[in-house]
Amino acid sequence: MGEIPAINEFSKMEWKSASGDDVDLESIVRICSRFVNKGAKLFIGTDSFAASHKITFATVICVYGRGISSKYFFARDYIPKNYFRTLPTRITEEVRRTVELAEFLRENYHIDPDRMELHLDISPFQAKKGTSKYADMLKGYVAGAGFQCKVKPDAWASQTIADKHSK
Repeated sequence: MGEIPAINEFSKMEWKSASGDDVDLESIVRICSRFVNKGAKLFIGTDSFAASHKITFATVICVYGRGISSKYFFARDYIPKNYFRTLPTRITEEVRRTVELAEFLRENYHIDPDRMELHLDISPFQAKKGTSKYADMLKGYVAGAGFQCKVKPDAWASQTIADKHSK
Protein backbone atom coordinates (compact mmCIF):
# COMPACT_ATOMS: atom_id res chain seq x y z
CA MET A 1 0.00 0.00 0.00
CA GLY A 2 1.29 3.38 -0.98
CA GLU A 3 1.71 6.76 0.51
CA ILE A 4 -0.54 9.65 -0.41
CA PRO A 5 0.83 10.82 -3.79
CA ALA A 6 2.12 14.34 -4.23
CA ILE A 7 1.50 16.37 -7.38
CA ASN A 8 4.84 15.33 -8.88
CA GLU A 9 4.06 11.63 -8.44
CA PHE A 10 1.44 11.32 -11.19
CA SER A 11 4.04 10.34 -13.79
CA LYS A 12 5.24 7.55 -11.46
CA MET A 13 1.80 6.02 -10.96
CA GLU A 14 0.91 2.81 -12.79
CA TRP A 15 -1.43 4.02 -15.52
CA LYS A 16 -3.51 1.65 -17.60
CA SER A 17 -5.64 1.94 -20.71
CA ALA A 18 -9.33 1.03 -20.64
CA SER A 19 -8.36 -2.47 -21.76
CA GLY A 20 -5.93 -2.82 -18.84
CA ASP A 21 -2.69 -2.41 -20.78
CA ASP A 22 0.14 -0.54 -19.08
CA VAL A 23 0.73 2.94 -20.45
CA ASP A 24 2.98 5.75 -19.26
CA LEU A 25 1.70 9.23 -18.56
CA GLU A 26 3.76 10.73 -21.41
CA SER A 27 1.92 8.48 -23.89
CA ILE A 28 -1.44 9.37 -22.34
CA VAL A 29 -0.69 13.08 -22.70
CA ARG A 30 0.39 12.65 -26.34
CA ILE A 31 -2.83 10.79 -27.14
CA CYS A 32 -5.00 13.26 -25.24
CA SER A 33 -3.27 16.29 -26.78
CA ARG A 34 -3.87 14.90 -30.26
CA PHE A 35 -7.59 14.48 -29.49
CA VAL A 36 -7.86 17.87 -27.76
CA ASN A 37 -6.33 19.51 -30.85
CA LYS A 38 -9.22 17.98 -32.84
CA GLY A 39 -11.79 19.51 -30.49
CA ALA A 40 -12.09 16.87 -27.77
CA LYS A 41 -12.09 17.61 -24.07
CA LEU A 42 -10.46 15.91 -21.10
CA PHE A 43 -12.62 14.73 -18.22
CA ILE A 44 -10.80 13.93 -15.00
CA GLY A 45 -12.24 12.30 -11.91
CA THR A 46 -11.46 10.17 -8.89
CA ASP A 47 -13.52 7.73 -6.87
CA SER A 48 -12.67 5.67 -3.83
CA PHE A 49 -13.79 2.43 -2.26
CA ALA A 50 -13.22 1.48 1.37
CA ALA A 51 -12.45 -2.15 2.15
CA SER A 52 -11.57 -3.61 5.53
CA HIS A 53 -8.00 -2.27 5.84
CA LYS A 54 -7.45 -0.12 2.76
CA ILE A 55 -9.03 2.48 0.57
CA THR A 56 -8.65 2.15 -3.18
CA PHE A 57 -8.52 5.43 -5.06
CA ALA A 58 -9.03 5.27 -8.82
CA THR A 59 -8.28 8.34 -10.91
CA VAL A 60 -9.27 8.57 -14.57
CA ILE A 61 -8.40 10.72 -17.53
CA CYS A 62 -11.08 10.46 -20.22
CA VAL A 63 -10.89 12.08 -23.62
CA TYR A 64 -14.14 12.63 -25.48
CA GLY A 65 -15.46 14.78 -28.29
CA ARG A 66 -18.43 14.49 -30.59
CA GLY A 67 -17.41 12.71 -33.76
CA ILE A 68 -14.07 11.73 -32.23
CA SER A 69 -13.41 8.29 -30.77
CA SER A 70 -13.19 8.22 -26.99
CA LYS A 71 -10.50 6.81 -24.74
CA TYR A 72 -9.80 6.65 -21.06
CA PHE A 73 -6.92 5.81 -18.79
CA PHE A 74 -6.83 5.05 -15.08
CA ALA A 75 -4.49 4.60 -12.16
CA ARG A 76 -5.24 2.96 -8.82
CA ASP A 77 -3.68 3.69 -5.48
CA TYR A 78 -4.13 1.76 -2.25
CA ILE A 79 -3.93 3.71 0.99
CA PRO A 80 -4.26 2.39 4.56
CA LYS A 81 -7.79 3.04 5.79
CA ASN A 82 -6.59 4.92 8.87
CA TYR A 83 -5.59 7.90 6.67
CA PHE A 84 -9.21 8.53 5.71
CA ARG A 85 -11.51 7.40 8.49
CA THR A 86 -14.37 9.78 7.68
CA LEU A 87 -16.40 10.59 4.59
CA PRO A 88 -15.34 14.28 4.47
CA THR A 89 -11.63 13.43 4.45
CA ARG A 90 -12.10 10.76 1.79
CA ILE A 91 -14.24 12.92 -0.49
CA THR A 92 -11.84 15.84 -0.10
CA GLU A 93 -8.96 13.51 -1.02
CA GLU A 94 -10.80 12.42 -4.17
CA VAL A 95 -11.19 16.05 -5.21
CA ARG A 96 -7.59 16.90 -4.26
CA ARG A 97 -6.29 14.12 -6.50
CA THR A 98 -8.50 15.28 -9.37
CA VAL A 99 -7.50 18.95 -9.04
CA GLU A 100 -3.80 18.18 -8.64
CA LEU A 101 -3.80 15.94 -11.71
CA ALA A 102 -5.46 18.71 -13.73
CA GLU A 103 -2.90 21.21 -12.38
CA PHE A 104 -0.09 18.79 -13.23
CA LEU A 105 -1.36 18.48 -16.82
CA ARG A 106 -1.82 22.26 -17.15
CA GLU A 107 1.59 23.14 -15.72
CA ASN A 108 3.74 20.38 -17.20
CA TYR A 109 2.00 19.73 -20.51
CA HIS A 110 0.32 23.10 -21.13
CA ILE A 111 -3.14 21.63 -21.56
CA ASP A 112 -5.64 24.47 -21.63
CA PRO A 113 -7.86 24.34 -18.52
CA ASP A 114 -10.83 25.26 -20.74
CA ARG A 115 -10.33 21.88 -22.44
CA MET A 116 -10.61 20.05 -19.10
CA GLU A 117 -13.67 19.33 -16.99
CA LEU A 118 -13.31 17.86 -13.51
CA HIS A 119 -15.93 15.39 -12.34
CA LEU A 120 -16.61 15.21 -8.62
CA ASP A 121 -18.30 12.16 -7.12
CA ILE A 122 -20.49 14.29 -4.85
CA SER A 123 -24.19 15.03 -4.79
CA PRO A 124 -25.42 18.58 -5.33
CA PHE A 125 -26.31 20.56 -2.21
CA GLN A 126 -30.06 20.40 -2.89
CA ALA A 127 -29.99 16.57 -3.07
CA LYS A 128 -29.45 16.36 0.72
CA LYS A 129 -27.31 13.18 0.41
CA GLY A 130 -24.22 12.23 2.44
CA THR A 131 -21.82 14.28 0.33
CA SER A 132 -24.24 17.16 -0.40
CA LYS A 133 -23.12 19.36 2.47
CA TYR A 134 -19.59 19.43 1.01
CA ALA A 135 -20.68 20.23 -2.56
CA ASP A 136 -20.34 24.01 -2.47
CA MET A 137 -16.97 23.90 -0.67
CA LEU A 138 -15.51 21.34 -3.09
CA LYS A 139 -16.90 23.06 -6.18
CA GLY A 140 -15.32 26.27 -4.85
CA TYR A 141 -11.99 24.47 -4.44
CA VAL A 142 -12.11 23.40 -8.10
CA ALA A 143 -13.20 26.84 -9.34
CA GLY A 144 -10.49 28.48 -7.24
CA ALA A 145 -7.93 26.29 -8.99
CA GLY A 146 -9.25 27.54 -12.34
CA PHE A 147 -11.19 24.55 -13.60
CA GLN A 148 -14.76 23.75 -14.56
CA CYS A 149 -16.48 20.90 -12.75
CA LYS A 150 -19.59 18.77 -12.70
CA VAL A 151 -21.20 16.88 -9.82
CA LYS A 152 -23.71 14.03 -9.80
CA PRO A 153 -25.59 13.14 -11.91
CA ASP A 154 -23.39 14.75 -14.58
CA ALA A 155 -20.03 13.59 -13.16
CA TRP A 156 -19.76 10.43 -15.27
CA ALA A 157 -15.93 10.23 -15.24
CA SER A 158 -15.82 9.82 -11.46
CA GLN A 159 -19.28 8.39 -10.83
CA THR A 160 -19.08 5.65 -13.46
CA ILE A 161 -15.60 5.07 -14.89
CA ALA A 162 -13.47 5.74 -11.79
CA ASP A 163 -16.08 3.92 -9.70
CA LYS A 164 -15.65 0.82 -11.86
CA HIS A 165 -11.89 0.78 -11.22
CA SER A 166 -12.05 1.58 -7.51
CA LYS A 167 -13.89 -1.66 -6.70
